[in-house]
Amino acid sequence: MESESIDSPDMSNAEFAKALERVSDWIVSYRTRVGGLPVLSRIQPGDIEKALPSSAPLEGEPVEAWLKDLEDIILPGVTHWNHPGFMAYFGITGSAPGILAELIGGAINTNGMLWKTCPALAELERVVLRWYATALGLPDWFGMITDTASTSTLVALAAAREATGLDVRQEGLSGKPPLALYCSEEAHSSVDKAGLVLGVGMQGIRRIPSSEAFRMHVDQLEAAIEKDRQDGKHPFAVVATVGTTSATAVDPVREIAAVCRRHGLWLHVDAAYAGSAAVAPEFRWTLDGCDQADSLVVNPHKWLFTPIDCSALFTSRPDIFRNAFSLVPEYLRTDVRGAVDLMDYSFQLGRRFRALKLWFVFRHFGTRGIAARIREHVRLAQELTSWIDAHPQLERLAPAPFSVVCFRVHPAGMEEEPDLERLNASVLQKVNATGEVFLSHTKLKGRYCLRVAIGNLQTNLERVRRAYRLVCEAAGIPATGI
Repeated sequence: MESESIDSPDMSNAEFAKALERVSDWIVSYRTRVGGLPVLSRIQPGDIEKALPSSAPLEGEPVEAWLKDLEDIILPGVTHWNHPGFMAYFGITGSAPGILAELIGGAINTNGMLWKTCPALAELERVVLRWYATALGLPDWFGMITDTASTSTLVALAAAREATGLDVRQEGLSGKPPLALYCSEEAHSSVDKAGLVLGVGMQGIRRIPSSEAFRMHVDQLEAAIEKDRQDGKHPFAVVATVGTTSATAVDPVREIAAVCRRHGLWLHVDAAYAGSAAVAPEFRWTLDGCDQADSLVVNPHKWLFTPIDCSALFTSRPDIFRNAFSLVPEYLRTDVRGAVDLMDYSFQLGRRFRALKLWFVFRHFGTRGIAARIREHVRLAQELTSWIDAHPQLERLAPAPFSVVCFRVHPAGMEEEPDLERLNASVLQKVNATGEVFLSHTKLKGRYCLRVAIGNLQTNLERVRRAYRLVCEAAGIPATGI
């Protein structure tokens, strides 16, 4: 069979240089104008699919055509997480050094499944995570990078299951006593999903009540463990949260660690959001007791200005992870002495060069620069908190120790929860429809509230002030105190 004539197997370097210049110009333009775009996408389901051809082109098209469709079709369907008015969920910034690293990572296009397949990836990951641990005041633990905290928590709890000694790896769960997993009622849903994947089942997941400050009740945790033991269950792990998803509360980790030691349970700490605050020394209290944990996750792609995805998983017990996951077929055997093959510590084989962007972020900002930006976000949140607390028709529903503020509109005389929920849901919809800011919501102790999360590098006091004004305008109340 004759081969087809191909002008070039890839873009020529000259073509690539021109294309890179055009893409670079587009990225700079986007970063310059993103603050003027609607934060929340306004398209309807199916709009993007309808606007795109049903099949790929037969002949190649120039980069100008790609960028035109990017601008005309794709961009209107983007919710702009890099917008200074993005204050939903958790703050996330694709910072300039992180973007540069992503470009380089794509160009290198390596796979760090083994040390041998990319020594630089394996060793830089270990080094940059040591930097991170030191910056947080954590011990010099074994670390590895995954995509998100959901994966990190799943991997950590799989190691916790291995540590039970039930030999689930070899024999499975059949015939074993039912496993029991514990977390706060305020813990992230990824804990439940990990339990589902690991065979714990929803019936084996214990959500422990929290205090009025949304912190896990340690006495109720211990009582639940003791009851499960009496009922023939096998308690195996506790997940404590540093910065709960809704209220950013910090569980009493040191006390929880003591319970885990008494009962021989694995302690995993989910510090995905708030953990990075500890880069600023005055927030080291955030991780108090975390040195007693068996594993801990913190996400640089939340509050450390690293483009998604980048989740750091630390453990004091890497041997357990290796026992749980190491599986080396002949085609992956290298026997390189002194090498650490990261595939042995997770179910993940292929590994992107994520450490590169975290390295660039540290190199550009430095730990002092990171701490200063975290302090500024907390300061902005405190400004917002002061306006809310002083307003007679606004009610804060949770402490605001970091950069997230939970509150609601609460007019005098309106006390029924359904009425308050309808009002605040309407306010949220009106605010987000402006396109100037994007807020999210949650429920705390059954009460619907608005949630402002500050964490973007471009968010400033004027943008926070504008969000406050929009809430007041949508509620039909004066924007006082600013």
